[in-house]
Amino acid sequence: MAVRALWFSDGTLHLLDQRRLPLRRTVLHLRKVSAVAEAIRNLTVRGAPAIGVAGAYGMALAAREGRHTPASASRLLASTLPTAHDLFVGIETVRSAWAEGNDPLEAADAYRAKIVGECLAIGDAGARLFPDGARVLTHCNAGALATVQWGTALAPLRVVHARGQKLFVWVDETRPVLQGSRLTAWELKEEGIPFSVIADNAAGHFMHTGEVDSVIVGADRIARNGDVANKIGTYEKAVVARENGIPFYVAAPWSTFDAKSPDGSKIPVEERSSSEVESFGGVRSTPPGSSARNPAFDITPAKYVTGFVTPRGVLRAGSIARALERYARPDPAVG
Repeated sequence: MAVRALWFSDGTLHLLDQRRLPLRRTVLHLRKVSAVAEAIRNLTVRGAPAIGVAGAYGMALAAREGRHTPASASRLLASTLPTAHDLFVGIETVRSAWAEGNDPLEAADAYRAKIVGECLAIGDAGARLFPDGARVLTHCNAGALATVQWGTALAPLRVVHARGQKLFVWVDETRPVLQGSRLTAWELKEEGIPFSVIADNAAGHFMHTGEVDSVIVGADRIARNGDVANKIGTYEKAVVARENGIPFYVAAPWSTFDAKSPDGSKIPVEERSSSEVESFGGVRSTPPGSSARNPAFDITPAKYVTGFVTPRGVLRAGSIARALERYARPDPAVG
């Protein structure tokens, strides 16, 4: 895999700055937990699994600094983003190791390896969902940039492409931060997978005209009943897919599943600055004095999800609780 969202070496967390893509490939080198917290907050690193790994390494850096306790470092990192469940799992994995006197960096490395391995397994499990010639719609970015390597939603598509099957991907631009047109399109172009970027409000048109065979997205948090928190706009894609008889899949590692949330009503939804909506490409696009709202995520009810692509195969919503008992680590205490 040529694309890596982050890596750790020589006491430094290296992050590919996703705010600069696709025009510039810039790597930031972070040595303090406060810098990692800010990188998560400002979307230098993004995507739930990648955020979780960044949080794990942030904890390891805090231990090296010597000015933080496991609890204080956890609180600092957990305050950055409320929705992505993986962040709290990554933090808690290293916090518990640190508190028990084990090596925080070894714990962070093990957590990273676990996420990478699960995403690879998601690719193998989901590839069978996409026959030769499949035309697939995806929303936001759930590739290697969002997960360290491989991806969630993009992992099965990478496997299909590597096998020589024909494949075409419709890429929602994903307003207002354009994670689809900036990041997913960049990843697909890097790997030679055919795609076309479309405006968010064009997805329904292509579903209705029969040019979309299936939809697959990632997730930031999945409740025990299968309700899904993902990038704003996911809910409407799921509803329109159901209306047009198109399967809608959600791909995620176990760290994205939240056994403590019984349903989507318990998932916190982050609302970001209205400035992201009020401008486009750095140019103001609304009249001065206008108000704007900018929820970063929405909740898709489980009834709209055809299947959940996990490291252990494709599950129905009713199988999630049992699968979490068998395969997922205990719920984090923070967040």
